[in-house]
Amino acid sequence: MSGDTDLIKLYSARILALAADIPHLGRLEAPDATVKRRSPLCGSTVTVDVTVRDGRIAELGQDVKACALGQAAAAVTGGAATGATLPQIEKARDQLRAMLKDGGPVPDAPFEGFEVLSPAVEYKNRHASILLSIEAITEAMQTAQAPTH
Repeated sequence: MSGDTDLIKLYSARILALAADIPHLGRLEAPDATVKRRSPLCGSTVTVDVTVRDGRIAELGQDVKACALGQAAAAVTGGAATGATLPQIEKARDQLRAMLKDGGPVPDAPFEGFEVLSPAVEYKNRHASILLSIEAITEAMQTAQAPTH
């Protein structure tokens, strides 16, 4: 019974509210880069489009087909990513991974909204879905800023 109670706590009202209100939902018409990531474990997918100006995300589009945790993570990422540089996105990704996998602290501002997902640390099978959006945005930024792009 406590397993069910823990799962109910995991899907808190804050997580469900974030999942219902994902910023930058939809695709961009002319992105500098597009990346689609899929979690093989649960089948969640995230496709992100970015445009980059002066080394920062100028525009972001997200198509999110994920569980509530993946959607909430996409909401946090989407709310914080616009205006961010590649090093800031990479740092947030690395900090989120460390939070989930190693019990590390919540990512630094402006990505501190990931705190809402700290109860998911115990659910390793959900980590990949939570990481989808920030990993896709990181890869899209790397692609957009590649010398051959």
